[in-house]
Amino acid sequence: MRINDDITIADWELSESFTRSSGPGGQNVNKVSTAVELRFEAASSPNLPGPVKARLKRLAGRRWTLEGALILRVEDTRSQARNRDIARERLAELIIKALERPKRRIATKPTLGSKRRRMDAKTRRGSVKNLRGKVNPDD
Repeated sequence: MRINDDITIADWELSESFTRSSGPGGQNVNKVSTAVELRFEAASSPNLPGPVKARLKRLAGRRWTLEGALILRVEDTRSQARNRDIARERLAELIIKALERPKRRIATKPTLGSKRRRMDAKTRRGSVKNLRGKVNPDD
């Protein structure tokens, strides 16, 4: 399976199992195993660099197993072949997302105007709260 010019996933890294889908579908659901569970051995993949594996693990979330495999379950359609294609497309999308390096955040300082506005708002709020004090009968 080809992801981009640099990354190609070998067949031994992928394994598929088919189970019965849940949801509507009548007798088809009860008889035919159309749901696809695609398992990608990401941790042992020689084609993915380390940082990409780390980002892929973060993107995968609960779909990442303790053994370092990524499991995608697809039961969108009634067709086993179409579910298989969807699972492979989703895997490719996840890997492409993981390939993108996040931009480094550049620390910025608040502007002088924003500091002044903040301080003015604080003094105004403080004076409003100060007026809520006990009323002196002599005044």
